[in-house]
Amino acid sequence: MSSVSKPYEIVERALELSTADGCVVIADEHSSANLRWAGNALTTNGVTRGRTVTVVATVDGAEGAASGVVSRSAVTADDLEPLVRAAEAAARAAGPAEDAQPLVAGVPAAPDFTDAPAETSSGVFADFAPALGEAFARARAGGRELYGFANHELTSTYLGTSTGIRLRHDQPNGTLELNGKSPDRTRSAWAGRATRDFKDVDPIALDAELGERLGWAERRVELPAGRYETLLPPTAVADLLIYQFWSSSARDAAEGRTVFSKAGGGTRVGETLSELPLTLRSDPHEPGLESAPFVVAHASGDDSSVFDNGLPLTATDWIRDGELSHLITTRHSAGLTGLPVTPAVGNLVLDGGGERSLAEMAAGTERGLLLTCLWYIREVDPATLLLTGLTRDGVYLVENGEVVGEVNNFRFNESPVDLLSRAAEAGRSEKTLPREWGDYFTRAAMPALRVPDFNMSSVSQGV
Repeated sequence: MSSVSKPYEIVERALELSTADGCVVIADEHSSANLRWAGNALTTNGVTRGRTVTVVATVDGAEGAASGVVSRSAVTADDLEPLVRAAEAAARAAGPAEDAQPLVAGVPAAPDFTDAPAETSSGVFADFAPALGEAFARARAGGRELYGFANHELTSTYLGTSTGIRLRHDQPNGTLELNGKSPDRTRSAWAGRATRDFKDVDPIALDAELGERLGWAERRVELPAGRYETLLPPTAVADLLIYQFWSSSARDAAEGRTVFSKAGGGTRVGETLSELPLTLRSDPHEPGLESAPFVVAHASGDDSSVFDNGLPLTATDWIRDGELSHLITTRHSAGLTGLPVTPAVGNLVLDGGGERSLAEMAAGTERGLLLTCLWYIREVDPATLLLTGLTRDGVYLVENGEVVGEVNNFRFNESPVDLLSRAAEAGRSEKTLPREWGDYFTRAAMPALRVPDFNMSSVSQGV
């Protein structure tokens, strides 16, 4: 058995070893490459490899099927039998699984299931690194310092089940975060990008953007807390709406626990959330934001089920033309709520806005705030989805269409659902990197939003 080492062989062997009534095996092959820099110079780089195997065992009983899930990293062929037995023992020790459903079957096998995993390497930065060096030179000449990192990951997921499912998905994921600072560190600006391959990322253009923002910050204006007309850039809109997406479990809504719960019972599906014709959607085949076209569930929860592994995913409108049209369901929660089966998808797009860029929206602003990004976002009240957090790396005052200076940072208190109802304008959608959630969710395309009365609840000393 020691010759069993390829991911598909790991999956097949684990399924062979299973003595449970049902079995799901997920093998995730990870590779990553990264660069880090500080003070206009590269500091470190590295490449990593890894494997994680998850086994889901299901055991039928008089009161229903039970499930046991065990995941382990660095799994070799010799580790497989103990892993499978541990999952089976967990299933036999568990009570009936509330989300129990027949394992998915009848999905055509992936033609590349037996192929070697995709891997990244430092070669992904072949064009990016020289351009970054040029950005360092320009920053140095312009009297600013660049800090940041670039990371590229490739995960090949192999999914096999005792019902014959054999699926495979390769997921590239790249992020770039760049900070520009004045030499005395009193001014800071941030820019970030999400990418699949670093071929569409221009560090020279990003340095120019940071240089402009650092120039804006040469004049400082102190403002009190209050409600301000505010331009939220795509990255900030993404951070807010990703949290809304994560909070859109149909079951939680039907049980009266979320902002999507209807007074008196049921959900708010069908209600108008925005007067703007906005559509919030996910599509595993969205160009440039492609994600797994089938369910990959390493654990069960209110919005995921291990029994749904392999279920095909399709394009889903969560909000259509301003109206709430779907919430996240598993097959189990769809049955409980009477809603269609619409599992979560690994990307998020908001469109239906206008064609104006963030700069064009600022040029049309009489007086307001222009944000760079949000961070330290936390939930205050799930019933309204009230969130709090901080602005960071540049809040700018716009007067008569021009940025006239940098203002202090703020703590905000806002609900993304409420923001959608109050937004006065949406700009052009573009791919963006969520700053707060970029470690977990990077495939997003959002417009800038103009909010006439964004609640800056207190002044913050953050940078």
